[in-house]
Amino acid sequence: MKFSKRLALLALTALSLSYSLAYADTPKAGDQQAIHDIVADISAQRIEQDITTLVNFGTRHTLSETESDSRGIGAARRWIKQEFEKISAQCGGCLKVYFQSQVISGEKRIPNPTDVVSVIAVQRGTTDPDRYVIMSGDIDSRVSDVMDATSDAPGANDNASGVAGTLEAARVLTQHKFNGSIVYAALAGEEQGLFGGKIMAAQAKDDGWRIKAVLNNDMIGNIEGINGVINNTTARIFAEGTRVTESEQEARMRRFTGGEVDSPSRNLARYIDRIADEFIPNLDTMVIYRLDRYGRGGHHRPFNDLGYPGIRIMETNENYNRQHQDLRTENGIKYGDTLDGVNFEYAAKLTSLNAATLASMAWAPNPPVNVDIKGAVQPSTTLSWDALDSEQNPQLAGYKVYWRHTDAPQWEFSRYVGNVTEATLENIVIDNYFFGVASVSKDGYESPVVYPGPAGSFGE
Repeated sequence: MKFSKRLALLALTALSLSYSLAYADTPKAGDQQAIHDIVADISAQRIEQDITTLVNFGTRHTLSETESDSRGIGAARRWIKQEFEKISAQCGGCLKVYFQSQVISGEKRIPNPTDVVSVIAVQRGTTDPDRYVIMSGDIDSRVSDVMDATSDAPGANDNASGVAGTLEAARVLTQHKFNGSIVYAALAGEEQGLFGGKIMAAQAKDDGWRIKAVLNNDMIGNIEGINGVINNTTARIFAEGTRVTESEQEARMRRFTGGEVDSPSRNLARYIDRIADEFIPNLDTMVIYRLDRYGRGGHHRPFNDLGYPGIRIMETNENYNRQHQDLRTENGIKYGDTLDGVNFEYAAKLTSLNAATLASMAWAPNPPVNVDIKGAVQPSTTLSWDALDSEQNPQLAGYKVYWRHTDAPQWEFSRYVGNVTEATLENIVIDNYFFGVASVSKDGYESPVVYPGPAGSFGE
């Protein structure tokens, strides 16, 4: 027995030594002070001020007043654009701010020609400006009748909270420079059919944007659920599985190699979940394997429809008495999406989650490209990928391979392998795990994990 214990101890020592050697050159990770500073700089007070301003426009219905300076969606979008321009002025013109519009007509909820106008602000990256991560909120609001464009529709939580969070993230992140580009979008026409997202996604595709993440923020301020739960410590991340753009050949490949739960959207969601664990105090995120809530939609969907990675971040406990309701009191119950239903500290917490994610991804190198895997009927597993462009990614230190049990929701194991394009995991059988690869910067910022093959690709 003593001899066996000694052998075990020697084996453990050898294993520890091999791991220490393998990790000797690993970039520092998990404690980037800049991310902590960004999280600390997000202001609940500024978010409250912005939500209040948006509520005071009376209604922001897509079909509402556009000429008034104080009421309707026209006044709201002009104010949002002015706020982005103020932010840009404070960072020396670091934002390109513009209206993005298209006339929509003949739709069930937009029967007559209507100019659907979103506000876009782009913070260009320093070395890889054509790589984008996007944070969005929705400008428009509504009451019980989706076609009622004149009644007061405060839309404090749905979705002034998302727009205010996007503005606040821009204020904080524009004080930093990033390798990749960050886009802050206040999208219009969501309640009438996701039109702002459709317009933006189509234009991004036409312009060749390499979109790596769309963070749709739709209702990030309510902590009191219709179920009676009051909770300011959790949030939901909705993420679709298999891409809707998957070809028949890709579907056949996925059937035999897996990837149903490793779409880029789901690995983006896992990435955000890890950001929450590492950087956001007192916040636990629930990654939900669904495009959105049952029978409902959001502005990430038009991006998903074109194959881009996109998720929805929102509160955990919804209060339906405050959503899409005429302002009234019935049987002692107050209905309507008003300011008193928003918890501004919670909205700031979810905004900080967005800001930390955007910063981490924009500082990280591009996600690995053309990730492949081999190991059938072998005792070991080999992953390979293309070398990243060194001019676009001068911050690249190397790559990290990840693996997990097939029923595990989050990546469990990892190994930094250096600046190589192939790595073999000895005595780790391909049949028993899911695998992926992330790129790592010299400062320890990582990309999301990329699952091998087309099912998990983040694109070029």
